Amino acid sequence: MTVGHDGLERFARDFSAGTVLFEEGQRGDFMYVVQSGEVEIRRTVGDTERVLAVLPPGEFFGEMAILNARPRSATAVVRVASRLLVIEGRTFEAMLRARPEIALRIIKSLALRLESANQQVELLLLPTPNHRVVQCLRQMADEQILLAGAAINASSAIIVPTTIEAIATRVGLPEHEVSDVVDRLRAARLVLLAEDAGITGQGFIVPEVGRLLEFLEFLALKDRFDPQAEQLPAD
Repeated sequence: MTVGHDGLERFARDFSAGTVLFEEGQRGDFMYVVQSGEVEIRRTVGDTERVLAVLPPGEFFGEMAILNARPRSATAVVRVASRLLVIEGRTFEAMLRARPEIALRIIKSLALRLESANQQVELLLLPTPNHRVVQCLRQMADEQILLAGAAINASSAIIVPTTIEAIATRVGLPEHEVSDVVDRLRAARLVLLAEDAGITGQGFIVPEVGRLLEFLEFLALKDRFDPQAEQLPAD
């Protein structure tokens, strides 16, 4: 949704960093679109509140509580000073009826979210930190390949612009456990830090996608025949 074309400027509001837009379990009367800034989506898992996603400009959220009339499934917190469109439920429903292109964009976005949720469930079902982190890096590499729209081969190197914190959130592990696995992957030359290759900024490099896929197969076989083993192979 873009303000200039959709005439939604009247719904725009400014929020300071740290503002709680809604909390998990609350009734939902509004949906939101990020015009500028960032919003964190958090959810309580056990005794810990985890960040599920950080939404940049152009993303929308909060619509499911309106569409299915159920309590909020997560908490939304403004990460940095932001400008958001705040749209009441009846207005949102009227927009969907009157503007099919908006409804289509939302359906496409929801389909992508469902695919992402399925991948996250797949990660959380994996038995060890090694499995989870390696599979997560593989998924993130696949996402970069799709974004680039380029053909690759087994020896292709892929840059994955992410952080230990983001990986930990995605795989449901403490950051120190993710760091331990990444350190072992670096020692085996399966993954490099961006800085290892002289690239400025945060992120990782998968030097050979084929080797990472082979290692995933190795983990699966190791888990089948020697479930007690947890070591990465030597380089």
